[in-house]
Amino acid sequence: MSTARVIGDNEVFLGGFYYNTSRDIQGTVSGYPSKVIIGDITGDSQSRLSQIRWNSARGGIGKKDHQGSADVNRLWYGTSHLRVDGHRTLPDRVTTTAASGVSGVFTVGAMAELALTIYAAFGTSLRSYAPDTWTEVHTLPAVARDAITCRLGGTVYMVFAHSGGYSYTTNGSDWPTDRTDMRFIEECWDDRLWGIDATGQLRWAFNPTSSAWTDDAQLPLPNDYVQDLFVGRDAFGNHILYASTKVGLFAHDAGNNQFVKTELELPFHDDAGAGVERFRDATYVPAGLGIYRYSIGGGGAVISIVGPDRDQGLPAAKRGKIIKLVKSHNDLIALIDNTAAGAETFNVFVSSGMASHGTSVMNLTVGQSLILGWDTVGWQVLWESGTTEQAITYALVSNSLNEYRLWWAQNERVHHMDLPVDVLNPAEISDREYADSSRDEFPWFDAGQAEIDKLAVRLLVEAADTSSNETVTPYFGLNGDDSTWSSLSAISSDGTSVYTFPNTTAGVTTGATGVEFRSIRFRTDMANGTVNTLSPDVRSMTLEYRKKLTPRYRFSIELDLDDYSHGVSPLEQRVNLRAAIESNLGQEFTFRDDAGNTRNYYCDIISPATIERTGHDERGVTRVVLDQL
Repeated sequence: MSTARVIGDNEVFLGGFYYNTSRDIQGTVSGYPSKVIIGDITGDSQSRLSQIRWNSARGGIGKKDHQGSADVNRLWYGTSHLRVDGHRTLPDRVTTTAASGVSGVFTVGAMAELALTIYAAFGTSLRSYAPDTWTEVHTLPAVARDAITCRLGGTVYMVFAHSGGYSYTTNGSDWPTDRTDMRFIEECWDDRLWGIDATGQLRWAFNPTSSAWTDDAQLPLPNDYVQDLFVGRDAFGNHILYASTKVGLFAHDAGNNQFVKTELELPFHDDAGAGVERFRDATYVPAGLGIYRYSIGGGGAVISIVGPDRDQGLPAAKRGKIIKLVKSHNDLIALIDNTAAGAETFNVFVSSGMASHGTSVMNLTVGQSLILGWDTVGWQVLWESGTTEQAITYALVSNSLNEYRLWWAQNERVHHMDLPVDVLNPAEISDREYADSSRDEFPWFDAGQAEIDKLAVRLLVEAADTSSNETVTPYFGLNGDDSTWSSLSAISSDGTSVYTFPNTTAGVTTGATGVEFRSIRFRTDMANGTVNTLSPDVRSMTLEYRKKLTPRYRFSIELDLDDYSHGVSPLEQRVNLRAAIESNLGQEFTFRDDAGNTRNYYCDIISPATIERTGHDERGVTRVVLDQL
């Protein structure tokens, strides 16, 4: 603790010595950096306040902490529709079909489509759907675990695999059963039906009516390592069979009846390889919450990471494992199960119409399930279940009932939602049906400097299509507290609502001192009324704020070296001052008698300028600028 004091007039203490001064001390304070604009600069209307403007969330979810301008189109987590720049609306409405009529606890093990009719296996009860009734058409010998619809020899077959064999039909009424064991059934590649059992033995038949299955390749892996069987392209552009396993992909060498390793070799993961899907130009292989993108071109295989676990992943309460990927026109769709491990595990099937396949893992414990969509730009939430419901088990994309939809099974029920075939601007749609509510959480924003204080001055929320029923309610949270939100007044009229902090009501400016923060985040809750074709639309949000750096003082002083100071001659003063200027250490400075040491500063000595005499006359004047460290 410094003890230097200055009692006399016209003197200062600097670098351990006292000096006389020839004029008053001049001081300034620095604490405010230049303004910064993050986001759309066309929305700037401030000459001094910094801004961050969010008018797009197309980058999707997965960023908890804002780490630069590239994150201005990201959310931490949200359930709104995010696909159109300048619009955030309620998500698409989900319809839950009628109860199946099957009693007891069961799992929907597989699902397929035949002649525009949906069939689902509720336990061992195989049922067809006609709005809004499920009608039993067959009792399976065991729980279904895979299914496929495809054409062989001019006939369209629908096949459900189960323990110890499979059942099939061509008309939905007659269901012969074959006892050839099959873990997964693949589409009719090479005009044959292919299957693989738990040991990794691949076999084929010309159609499901044949009892003469021919053994083919054998996976060089232990039992129960195979996770899926699918068709993809090889390095020459030809379609071949692939087996996904818990340790990577294996390609089928048809000429030699064997499986060979591909470049996608993985460390063992019990969930790796389940529910693989081809989407556009690549194969996507899940592993837990991660997804490997496997693309083969002229330069060989390219492997990249694209799953929802990239960046900062999902909130802890939402994390789970991907059980299946399904493709649609706009999205690669991921089914995520966040329930605890159950006592029973089945491999099941996901169909996207004819000649499709899939797998998943089911259990009868409870938790939360999610459906996410990825458009190669970002992930968005398409649907989430309640937090204490049975797991999601499969999904399919189908045009059954002449409606392009995503169907899925969860909590012993089947749900569906309409899917677009193009990117839809909500402002141009009149018949789209929306869910009742959504919630979007933005990343924590610290303006790039968590260590300094900021002041939130205003929040501007631009919304459209609002009313007393269609509302947007903003919230904010402060300083890394993930559990506390402060609500702002609900928006029920179109235009820009301005919240001037600390007031929580739009348009109120009285006592607007601002809200201090080191980091701040925002949330919007949207809701509609009884008309499901209406949705509020958040166009943009803008935070106006300013940084306040820790105050740093600058002093300009003029040292008078014409006389002795505290017994030190002008020559000695000049030597001492030069040593202080050349020192790498901060130099103590004060010009006050302050017992609390609050006005003793450690400074850099910069911009020295001297007026000196010649010869042996060491007198003169030295001007210096002192910058507080």
